[in-house]
Amino acid sequence: MHQCRSGKLLGMRISKDPNTVAIAVLRIAVGVFFTIFGQYKVFGTQFTLHGGFQEGIKGFLQGGAYPFMVPVLNGILAHGATAVAFSVAYGEFLIGISLLTGVLSRIASIFGFLLMTAMWLSGGYPGAQAAFWQYWGASLNWSIFAVSFVVLALGRPEELWAFRYLGTRSRGPS
Repeated sequence: MHQCRSGKLLGMRISKDPNTVAIAVLRIAVGVFFTIFGQYKVFGTQFTLHGGFQEGIKGFLQGGAYPFMVPVLNGILAHGATAVAFSVAYGEFLIGISLLTGVLSRIASIFGFLLMTAMWLSGGYPGAQAAFWQYWGASLNWSIFAVSFVVLALGRPEELWAFRYLGTRSRGPS
């Protein structure tokens, strides 16, 4: 393992290791997306209380749920749509905030991966007769984020530009 050479600029750790920088940029970029995805759901009511979530689930059912997910989605619509809508809204928002701040980023990445996998299976089915590559093409809305979350969960996303390191001494080699 190589040493992470770092300095400080305005109290923020600066790394000369391109992998550390790349992981931090990925963490922050995904955090921006998820903060945006979640904030309108948390601070507005269309998604949670006025049918936005239910319309999304109906869209999945009409246009691309994997067959084994259809009963799950119908069950959510019938028994717990509002509770699940709030879980999705606050989940996305908290994942975004966690990634932006660099606090509990690995845990947030695991939950983000689970959320993206659920959405991928709910809306990324191209049909039984589709060619293999079409399964991947149909999943791009979710699979790119799912892979990003795997990278963040396996890497060290809090190593650079994270609030937990503001004002602390630079950590030595790991």
